[in-house]
Amino acid sequence: MQQIVTYGDPVLETRAEPVTEFNEELAAFCEEMFVTLKRERGIGLAAPQVGVSKRVFVTDADGDRPRIFINPEIVMTSPELVEYEEGCLSFPGLYFMVKRSGALRVQAFNEKGRPFTLEAEGMLARVILHEYDHLDGKLFVDRISPLRKQRALLHYGRLVKM
Repeated sequence: MQQIVTYGDPVLETRAEPVTEFNEELAAFCEEMFVTLKRERGIGLAAPQVGVSKRVFVTDADGDRPRIFINPEIVMTSPELVEYEEGCLSFPGLYFMVKRSGALRVQAFNEKGRPFTLEAEGMLARVILHEYDHLDGKLFVDRISPLRKQRALLHYGRLVKM
C-alpha cells in the first residue's frame, strides 16, 4: 500500500526522473496510485507524492475520466490566469488561492507507452498543472507570495504538531 509523502521529504522538491521502461510493473504502479488517490479522496496524485521520483501522475477530476500521464510535457498554456483554492495531499489541511492558466495542451504517454495529446481547461487543467509541478519539484505553496508561503509553512508546522 502506498503512503503519501508529506512536506519536508526531499523527494517532493526534486525533479523526477523520466520513465524509461513501460511494463507490467509500471502499469501496476499506476493502478496502485489510483487506489491511493481514491483512499485519500484526491483528484490528482504524482509519483513523488508516494516517494517515487518518476515522471508519472494520475488524475480523476470531476467531469472527466481517470487518466494516467507518463513523461508529460506541457506544450501550451493559455495566457488567462484563473485563481482558485487548491489543496495538496502532501500538505493535509492546507488550502490557498492559487493562480494558474485556465487551459492547456499536454503531451504524454499512457501506461502502455502510447503517446497522446490532450487539451484541457477548467478543473482538469488545474489538476494537470498542479501534478506537473510535482514532477519538477515545485509545490503549490511555491505559487503564492513569499510572505504567504512563509506564513503557510509556519501554520503547516503547527498543524503537523497537533
